[in-house]
Amino acid sequence: MQSSRVARALATAASRCATYMRHAQGVPAAALPAAAAAFPATAAAPVAAAPAALAAGSSRLFSTALNIHRDSPDNNLRTPFEFSPLTLQKANEIISHYPANYRQSAVIPVLEIVQQQNGGWLTVAAMNKVADLLGMPYIRVYEVATFYTMFNRQPVGQYHLLVCGTTPCMLRGARDIEAALLKHLGVQRNELTKDGLFSVGEMECMGCCVNAPMITVADYSNGVEGFSYNYYEDLTPESVVAIVEALRRGEKPKAGPQIPNRIRCAPEGGPTTLTGEIKPPPCRDLDAC
Repeated sequence: MQSSRVARALATAASRCATYMRHAQGVPAAALPAAAAAFPATAAAPVAAAPAALAAGSSRLFSTALNIHRDSPDNNLRTPFEFSPLTLQKANEIISHYPANYRQSAVIPVLEIVQQQNGGWLTVAAMNKVADLLGMPYIRVYEVATFYTMFNRQPVGQYHLLVCGTTPCMLRGARDIEAALLKHLGVQRNELTKDGLFSVGEMECMGCCVNAPMITVADYSNGVEGFSYNYYEDLTPESVVAIVEALRRGEKPKAGPQIPNRIRCAPEGGPTTLTGEIKPPPCRDLDAC
């Protein structure tokens, strides 16, 4: 029993190690067998059986983009970043809600505002500025920004389209919605369109299961002041493409259900219960309350 547990643990570690090496550190696919060889034969099997797409190095199998930092011309310690007056005003207003010795608790909402200013993603320089503002070690801000999937660590489009991939949406055709978006825009998941307008990602449950499938659109086109985050529900491949084209034209598509006979999350076609006057139970004297 103990040996089987050890074998399973080693197998899991081997698989995770190989995946990390390939996707997080850019190790060539040819190095995968070498990673497996570092473990007992019983542990190497899961690596050898990894899907071909995994061995090919496609990070698009994952729900979100990788958060591993790699220096680039637009994201390194020397990349300039300064708070805009509006960002600083909003950040200080948020910080004022916390006791002076707990100002670090404002890190999540402050990072969100900085992300809006920076076109939808967080550079190392931007995170360092947040750390300085809140009196935090840089690593503490990095930990938050890489833990929560609401923070993007690579550039996204001015309109970042997030497809809900949780079970109710999946059963109602979320994969068809994502496929229609990717085909229409000519990108893969987490890639930018050539004009920088759109990117497509996946997000877990957004609480609109009754109106599945759905997407949310994070609109970074107007910075902090014009940021919006809207849900589009009851989608079809055709209607989601129509939303994209409306955004491309600079329009603001109607958020919410995309079918005409549903109001918010009411039943399609209108309410079916509680349609008349609601009367109190006869056994209670409500006037005496």
